[in-house]
Amino acid sequence: MEFVVKSGAAEKQKTACLIIGVHKKTLPSSATAIDSITEGYLAEVLKRGDLEFKPGHSLMLLHSHHVPFERLLLLAMGDNDKPLTEAGFKKLTTNLASQLKLVNAREATIAIEDIVVEGKSLHWITRQVVEAVEYAFYRFSQFKNDTGKDPCLKKVILLADRKNAEEVKAGLTQGQAIGNGRNVARTLGNLPGNICHPTYLADEAKALAKNHAKLTTKILNEKQMSDLGMSSLLSVSAGSEQEARLICMEFKNGKRSARPLVLLGKGITFDTGGISLKPGASMDEMKFDMCGAASVFGVMNAIIELDLPINVIGMVAAAENMPSGKATRPGDIVTSMSGKTIEILNTDAEGRLVLCDALTYAERYKPEAVIDIATLTGACVVALGHHTTGLLSNNEPLAEELLGASREAMDRAWQLPMGEEYTRQLDSNFADMANIGGPAAGTITAACFLAKFAEAYPWAHLDIAGTAWQSGKEKGATGRPVPMLVQYLLNKI
Repeated sequence: MEFVVKSGAAEKQKTACLIIGVHKKTLPSSATAIDSITEGYLAEVLKRGDLEFKPGHSLMLLHSHHVPFERLLLLAMGDNDKPLTEAGFKKLTTNLASQLKLVNAREATIAIEDIVVEGKSLHWITRQVVEAVEYAFYRFSQFKNDTGKDPCLKKVILLADRKNAEEVKAGLTQGQAIGNGRNVARTLGNLPGNICHPTYLADEAKALAKNHAKLTTKILNEKQMSDLGMSSLLSVSAGSEQEARLICMEFKNGKRSARPLVLLGKGITFDTGGISLKPGASMDEMKFDMCGAASVFGVMNAIIELDLPINVIGMVAAAENMPSGKATRPGDIVTSMSGKTIEILNTDAEGRLVLCDALTYAERYKPEAVIDIATLTGACVVALGHHTTGLLSNNEPLAEELLGASREAMDRAWQLPMGEEYTRQLDSNFADMANIGGPAAGTITAACFLAKFAEAYPWAHLDIAGTAWQSGKEKGATGRPVPMLVQYLLNKI
């Protein structure tokens, strides 16, 4: 989608579709001006009750008198004149994006200053509107012969007063970068496992580095990982014909002396569960088990587009978990890169096995902090549903930074506790630890397992099992938590 910022009076815009916000009690200045030149037509329409004023509702007027625009879309902003709440604003942006997909026009103009949200700047509002439009207009149709009709809309004009134009432009720039990065993550997540395997992800990382001078990529193959003692990671790929890869994308755009922030994504490109085979129903959705890795690619694309003055390492631990005669068995014991031994009680708890060796490898970057992102536990879906990402950390200031970023980005996370009482559930009679801690508190015990390999630095774990993709009619990757992570990095500047 093309976005541009323009100054001028709303009622004078010669556009295929003008979009304004309206309250029930008092019309904003743009609506008042339009009502004046239409001789009270707008007030008459609203008085008839054709528009319900709750946020999330809208009304399209296809023609009007004495105006230069062809259509007028009215966005409901509430019964009173108060600013929108964040919840109301989210409903408004969702409805706006869906209406734009339906409009039979190549361009539309949004009176962005009409939209007022409690406690939020015009920059923030603009960014969220742009993100919502980018999200709604995404299509994954590369494997369809009949792709259907594309939306007509190709250009969105953001109308703002001249004195606010720079603020709107700044919000637009961030919104587009985050929206584009999120869509990169969605595409990688939506790709099938026969195409998007560890080597494919490695090639994507190489291609990204080839096009951007500030990014370099290092790929470790299985022999190199074996030489480093990464037997835990390699135990996951043992049953697959697809070799594992450890991908390190190094973005160096900050001060040379500044320690990097490491983002580590779980990249299980397909997860059968291994010998601990999953039920067949919905197993196709296990192509989404690399959405943590996909989010790292999305963030790296966004920070490159924004040219952030920061040092970031994007790591991906990529493997395919398959059953075969060479596959790891329940009861097998492996030695991790750290030297700690692990009794593998369930081969379907494989994400932590690839991440733990990658967490040890991350020490060599002397990081300021490490954040791993993983579709790790079904228990997180039970705890938080499909709305909220689970957050666990060994460092409270880091956790607070991420929670703040999640609120600012409207990409919600919630912190869960950790403690020795949970870690004891991982005790093993035969190794330093087991890879599962039983049915109780599964999300927490998984994080406690990872924490054993992240003692050298501040670390946080984002469990996105419930938020990384949608099922059913709207099946597809969501690209979360790209907005949260980009906001976290923006806040570090």
